[in-house]
Amino acid sequence: MEQIDQRVKILLVDDENLVRVGLRMILEGDPSIQVVGECSNGREALEAVATLSPELVLMDIRMPIMDGLEASAHLLGRDPELKILVLTTFNTDQMVLTALKAGVSGFLLKDTPPAELVAAIHRVASGHTVLSEQVTKQLIAAASQHPADSRKVLATEKLERLTEREREIAGAMARGLSNAEIANAMFISLATVKTHIGRVLEKLDLGNRVQVALCVYESES
Repeated sequence: MEQIDQRVKILLVDDENLVRVGLRMILEGDPSIQVVGECSNGREALEAVATLSPELVLMDIRMPIMDGLEASAHLLGRDPELKILVLTTFNTDQMVLTALKAGVSGFLLKDTPPAELVAAIHRVASGHTVLSEQVTKQLIAAASQHPADSRKVLATEKLERLTEREREIAGAMARGLSNAEIANAMFISLATVKTHIGRVLEKLDLGNRVQVALCVYESES
C-alpha cells in the first residue's frame, strides 16, 4: 500500500538568502514539516505555488518586484484555502491591517522564537489563525485610538447579526483562543464550539478567524 506523506508542505518567501537558509534549518528540524521550495519575491511565489502546491506559505512583506502583501492578495484570490503566515520585521498598523484583510492566516514577527514559529505553523496548517502578542496588542491599541468611522459602524452592524453566545465566541476568536481553549473557558464541547464558529463566519460573511478578529477590533474603535 502506498504511504501517504502527512508532512506540512511549506514554501519560503523572503528576499534574504540567509533568512531562508535559517528558516529551512529550523523547520526541517521538525520531521512533520517539509520545505518544498524557496522564493525571493512575490512574483516568484505566484509561480511556485502553482507548480509546487504547498499547503502553507511563509511570507515576508518587504521584497523587490512584488511585495508579500500584493502576492498574498493574488494567491488568496486564486485559492482562498491556501494558508499564508506572514513573518516579517515590519508591523506598522497599515501593513498588519492590509495583510489581515487580504485573508492571511497569521502574522508573526521575525524575532519569534523557533519553537513558537514551528508551533504556529502547525496551528495554521490545522486551520487556526495566529497573531503574535505584539501584533494583537497593536491592533487593540490602534482600535482604541481611532475615532468612530464607517468601518466601526459596518463592523458593529455585522456583529449585531450574532446571538449573544456567538458574540462571545467572536470575542474569544479575536483574543486568539484556540477551539479547545474556547471550549474550556465556556464549558461547552469542542463540537459546539466548531458549530458556533461556523455560524459566526457565515453570518458575518467572512472567510477566516483573523477576519473575525479584525471585525471585532474595528467595532471597538
